Amino acid sequence: MKLWLNAIASQSVPKILVTVATVLGSGPREPGAKMLVTADELFDTIGGGHLEMKAAEIARGMLAMPESQLAAQRRFERFPLGPSLGQCCGGVVHLAFERVQADSLAYLNCLNQRWRLGQDSWRLLALDSNTAPTLCDANGTHLTGPAWPEGLPVQIDSNNPCQVLTDAEGQRWLLDSCLAYRAHLMLFGAGHVGAAIIRAMADLPCRITWVDEREDMFPTRLAANVTVEATDMPEALIAKAAPGTSFLVLTHSHALDQKLSEHILRLPDVGWFGLIGSQTKRVQFERRLRERGIPATRLEDMVCPIGLPGIHGKQPAVIAASVGAQLLQVWEEHEVHQQKELSRVLARIGAEAGQHVSNANTETSSLIECHSLAKR
Repeated sequence: MKLWLNAIASQSVPKILVTVATVLGSGPREPGAKMLVTADELFDTIGGGHLEMKAAEIARGMLAMPESQLAAQRRFERFPLGPSLGQCCGGVVHLAFERVQADSLAYLNCLNQRWRLGQDSWRLLALDSNTAPTLCDANGTHLTGPAWPEGLPVQIDSNNPCQVLTDAEGQRWLLDSCLAYRAHLMLFGAGHVGAAIIRAMADLPCRITWVDEREDMFPTRLAANVTVEATDMPEALIAKAAPGTSFLVLTHSHALDQKLSEHILRLPDVGWFGLIGSQTKRVQFERRLRERGIPATRLEDMVCPIGLPGIHGKQPAVIAASVGAQLLQVWEEHEVHQQKELSRVLARIGAEAGQHVSNANTETSSLIECHSLAKR
């Protein structure tokens, strides 16, 4: 989950939000990483080490200043990691510091709600003034806060999570993405293993829909990335699931496991499907599902037993750690594949655009030559 965003809502004390704005060379965290600093605590991380310690010192120094001073509101600092901080990364990191004001809570609540709904958002933060932040969606549509500054280009680029822009007057602005987690897990079963998996994945970059018909099985407190669905018609949730959703079935009933498996395997676009059980259970389910018309090619996509190879412990916490690592592998491989596909598409578009320019230049040259010949 985004610890900094959750901490902003839960901490009523003065606080500074630190954002990794740019990274040149190697750095401990990526652009867009954040840390929330109060006088006594740190939430989330910008990579630890000397950089994080120095950032916390600067933030707490800002908290000690009168709020009326600009230096207490915004700062933008450059950190050469090797020469000045002695970190092995050796790159250069720029950090943006902003005091979280009481009047910022409305836009932060909007940001939090959009994140929970899986919607991407972008923040525009003035670095040289205490102008309130602006929030917009992935299309640049204004959501809350001041209007987009005149003379500042709208450069929403999902492949560039943080950008430092400069307007016509030389004022600097941080355009900062707050992207929703792409990975979505629909987990069926609120027993011991299901609850252990929920606990293990509470801080992982994913959204989880936790499904069971027994409402009293769900704990009263849940992680921010978990949504509960207490329903006696779980198959309806499967039918409405977005393409690419991952599914994990581990209910209290083998009959229900089979029914859910059948519905999942009939979907055209499943990110991943895991079913708790032994190899014996897999063989039984394969036979029954084939009899119900599920083709062998789809049954090959069913992961059963679940978890990483070589981990055989059956304690709920062990299963949870193994399955969590397995899902992270699946999601990261999928993300790498998507990036490669995007790169191929962009390369093709660039090549086609270049060909069009070449053709246009050839046509222009031909027209000039024809016009020259005609004048002769």
